Amino acid sequence: MTDIIKGVARDTVETHFTEAIANLKAGPARDPGEPVREGTTLTGERCRTLFRRQLDSRLLDIAARWLREKDEGFYTIGSAGHEGNAAVAAALRPTDPALLHYRSGAFYLTRSEQAGRLPEQGIRDVLLGLTTAADDPIAGGRHKVFGHPDLAVIPQTSTIASHLPRAVGVAFAVERARALDVQTKWPADAVVVCSFGDASTNHASALSGFNTAAYATYQGQSMPLLFVCEDNGIGISVRTPKGWVEAAARRPGIEYFSADGGDLAEAYDVAVRAAEHVREHRSPAFLHLSTVRLMGHAGSDVELAYRTQREIRADIERDPLLRTAKLLVEAGLENPENLLTMYESAREHVLRVAQETSRRPRLGSAKEVMAPIAPRNPELIAKISPMAASAQVRERAFAGTLPENDKPMTLSQAINRTLADALAVYPEMTVFGEDVAKKGGVYGVTRGLQKRFGPGRVFDTLLDEQAVFGLALGAGVSGMLPVPEIQYLAYVHNALDQIRGEAATLSFFSQGAYTNPMVVRVAGYSYQKGFGGHFHNDNSVTALRDIPGVVIASPARPDDASAMLRTCLAAARTSGAVCVFMEPIALYNTRDLFEEGDGGWLAPYAPPGRWSETHVPIGRARSYGDGRDLTIVTFGNGVRMSLRAAVRLTQEGYGCRVLDLRWLAPLPIEDLLRAAELTGSVLIADETRRTGGVSEGVMTELIDAGFTGRIARVTSCDSFVPLGAAADHVLLTEDEIEQAARKLLG
Repeated sequence: MTDIIKGVARDTVETHFTEAIANLKAGPARDPGEPVREGTTLTGERCRTLFRRQLDSRLLDIAARWLREKDEGFYTIGSAGHEGNAAVAAALRPTDPALLHYRSGAFYLTRSEQAGRLPEQGIRDVLLGLTTAADDPIAGGRHKVFGHPDLAVIPQTSTIASHLPRAVGVAFAVERARALDVQTKWPADAVVVCSFGDASTNHASALSGFNTAAYATYQGQSMPLLFVCEDNGIGISVRTPKGWVEAAARRPGIEYFSADGGDLAEAYDVAVRAAEHVREHRSPAFLHLSTVRLMGHAGSDVELAYRTQREIRADIERDPLLRTAKLLVEAGLENPENLLTMYESAREHVLRVAQETSRRPRLGSAKEVMAPIAPRNPELIAKISPMAASAQVRERAFAGTLPENDKPMTLSQAINRTLADALAVYPEMTVFGEDVAKKGGVYGVTRGLQKRFGPGRVFDTLLDEQAVFGLALGAGVSGMLPVPEIQYLAYVHNALDQIRGEAATLSFFSQGAYTNPMVVRVAGYSYQKGFGGHFHNDNSVTALRDIPGVVIASPARPDDASAMLRTCLAAARTSGAVCVFMEPIALYNTRDLFEEGDGGWLAPYAPPGRWSETHVPIGRARSYGDGRDLTIVTFGNGVRMSLRAAVRLTQEGYGCRVLDLRWLAPLPIEDLLRAAELTGSVLIADETRRTGGVSEGVMTELIDAGFTGRIARVTSCDSFVPLGAAADHVLLTEDEIEQAARKLLG
């Protein structure tokens, strides 16, 4: 094996490093306990330690490309040229939560050692990720990410800048939890660090992160967050204009620091000052590290297609690893011969470990791959869901008028009282979003909650859905229970990647070590009277339904809404579930079912003593009627329309039942099949669009399960929802449901 490793080819960067080391001239010996040079606080001993971690990071990049050539490694975006980020790790504590850029390899190895682990362990962590080994301690063979539950490193995927809103949320949670006297995963004086590249500063997610941090600070809120931009001047092949990063970084309330990231001593001194500023003032800072990018963007990148030989050579001359070696030699702490021996020994060791990890078992089945996606425990959810505050606490929360003693409620009122009950029992729960506090939401669903529970737990956010989701992601991963509100379903798409790329993937890429418990309340669907247009009447949930593991609850009635909201909160608390709670706007204040004044859409609020028996498990439908001729499968606004149509058909002698799906992900397949088999005929009444709508999923499930009866569907048109009466032409109607049912029955 040693012969194979010694034969691994060396590229220009490696050759230049070893040749340059041999030509270094040793200076007079310094005390390792003293500064490595005049004017710095970095001691010689610490410089030597950080050099080893920088060296290991460089060798991991070489190993990654060697493994790829052998088809035993699967990720070659490296950290070469960015090794100065070891200084940032050294300036922080191992308990400070970190969300790292994919070039922060030296940071990760330094953090691993800071936490008392052997250097070998950090190296092995990275190699197990590169080779997709099933015993990779963070992603378990699903991706190469920097992360570890024992190191406070929250894994991030390669999505550009998507982690910045979450980083803001983590910093917010550190301070908000302290104010609420709620325990989180982080120390009360923690500093959150978030690293990213210069090209990422242009992404909407990054801009949202910077703006939210500045906005909070501007209002006097604490935000202990250190942004670290590792600026190598190029994003794959696109150059970043000189001065642009600094211009983008300078914002109100965010202190700006800059350093040469290739000069370890300077990077360390400035990183220490930046970290101290954040820790002391509890306000954000931006640390701008100038770096170089060596060995291209990734192993497949041909730099000469967009850079000149001269430019590439200039970066090699600024190699941070070489500059740290020179620092040590000039301080008399190392000599060139020892460094070359150290390099060759470390190189052989890293490549040998790489060879070993490439032989580790990999994930062997779809079941293994998918295991961390949605590990819900229905029994535990059923046990937690009925939890209520004490009678005395509830009396205070409801000002003496308990909801179960009140009149039957609308959907809006039921959700409001359920949120209040949850806030009373879960001290870590917060409710937030645009207009939810004093106004109580556009539709009044959260009215009065801030007055009862205070602005620390019910508060308004700035108008930015990425920021709203980022706060939820940060609060959830910190151990709190966030319940953000998105005003309209159409607005979810403004920040969908915060659910798709961040929330949904975190458990998957950490094997459940990190989760995003949250219940996202969304006012959705169509049929509003007098207030319309596409952005207030979006009827598409397709983009949410295809995200693995995300729960989509869609209550239509007040009693279902209460029970299902408690289920979602319990699922979030017990298993870190990401739940989207879709609330039909048009049904918020609906009172009647069949005729004016019948109160058929109202429902009494169940007392806590009945919460166990009224519990609604995830993926369980609700059936109305016992007809044997036709099953109408529906959800949301379709439930009320279908019930009205079914009654008219029943009066004519047809036996109809209505199945309210209630859950759009996962679909209630068992209940669906049972109801379908009982009648042999199924009509799907779907208020979403014909293409990509819920009905396609329902039909597919029926066919896949071998249902041989008749199936038909009526849906809304493949159209955006227009303003006013024009909407009636493209939305599903009650008459269409009835006519389609007659056709099936006839």
